[in-house]
Amino acid sequence: MGTMVEFKSNGGTASGYLASPASGKGPGVIVIQEYWGLIPQVKGTADMFAREGFNALAPDFYHGKSAQIGEPDKAGKLMMELDLEQAAKDAKGAARFLASHANTSSKKVGVIGFCMGGMLALVTGTVASDVVGAVVDCYGVPPRKKPSYAAMKGTPVLGIFAGKDESMGLPALRDLEPDLKAAGVPFEKVIYKDADHAFLNEQRRDVHRPDDAKDAWGRIIPFLKKHLAS
Repeated sequence: MGTMVEFKSNGGTASGYLASPASGKGPGVIVIQEYWGLIPQVKGTADMFAREGFNALAPDFYHGKSAQIGEPDKAGKLMMELDLEQAAKDAKGAARFLASHANTSSKKVGVIGFCMGGMLALVTGTVASDVVGAVVDCYGVPPRKKPSYAAMKGTPVLGIFAGKDESMGLPALRDLEPDLKAAGVPFEKVIYKDADHAFLNEQRRDVHRPDDAKDAWGRIIPFLKKHLAS
């Protein structure tokens, strides 16, 4: 449905998967990978957003490297090797590219990320607040270095978390919520009490919860459409 594209990133280039709506134009949304990388599941999520009328870009933060679902050791190594300063530059480049893209109808773009990507979605909101109008953090992991949330300049954030995610998402949430409040960032959260980490990933049969996922997507899509209305 989509195609690979290149965009500028701090004097260099980065790449990503772009899926545009059948109508030709739609609000822009950046889709940020889990720690596996830019795998087909992430591209499929971008395709889903395109079917919902969005112009969706999934940047490749690992620059060509990836791990398959079921290879957590390899994925963990890739995540630990991620240069967060370069990732922030790539995120800023992706946001600016998408905001100015011919198929983007909104003045600002949204950002959604999962697991590692949830943290990077928040980072994107801090480094590109001029072009980011909404952020969705899906069970994001704690950042190695806390972003300056005040730099988001009031960009609204929706948090999707799992009640059984005590190893990653919930510890991050306990720090995130007061930090966003102190920075004056509007924040709303939904916690699915019987769900565990990565429950939105339809290819993770060990944790995927279809009913909770359906409810979550029923909140995420309207949230982004509301805040990205032209």
